[in-house]
Formats: sequence, structure tokens, C-alpha cells
Amino acid sequence: MAKVEVFSAPSCGYCVRAKRLLESKGVAYVEIDVAGDPQKQQEMIARSGRYTVPQIFIDGEPIGGCDDLYALNRSGELDVRLGIAAKKSG
Repeated sequence: MAKVEVFSAPSCGYCVRAKRLLESKGVAYVEIDVAGDPQKQQEMIARSGRYTVPQIFIDGEPIGGCDDLYALNRSGELDVRLGIAAKKSG
């Protein structure tokens, strides 16, 4: 399974949504809390080129924020990137 990192902040609703989606798929992730930690904030910015949380990385590749994660999920690409089989319906 892919290595997933989530740069987030406790007061961020989008961070909660993104983490819920990952959890619903049974995906373990490393959470990096950037709130009040300028060094971690700078790491997030340097790696993603973005200043907002969440910023999500799959196997070191930046995929963006919460909306980007949900768009990947809708397209089916998220399961491919995570290395998991899509859940069968029916």
C-alpha cells in the first residue's frame, strides 16, 4: 500500500474530511500537524508549493488538498494511486 502523508491543522474542517475519506478506505496515513509549527509549515510549502491545509502526498507526490482528493476518488484514480482495489458494489 502507498505511503500517505497529510499536512493538516486541528481546526481545519477540510483536513477532517480528507482524513475521513482515507480512513473509510482503510488507508493508514502519517499526519503532520502544521499549526503553530513554522518549520513544518515551511516543509509543506516547499514540498507542495501551496500554503493551505490539508496538503496530501501519496508516495511523496503532492496530490493537493481535500477537493483534489475527492476528485481523484470520484474518478477512481485514488484507489489506483493508493494501490487498493475498488470496493465492489452489489
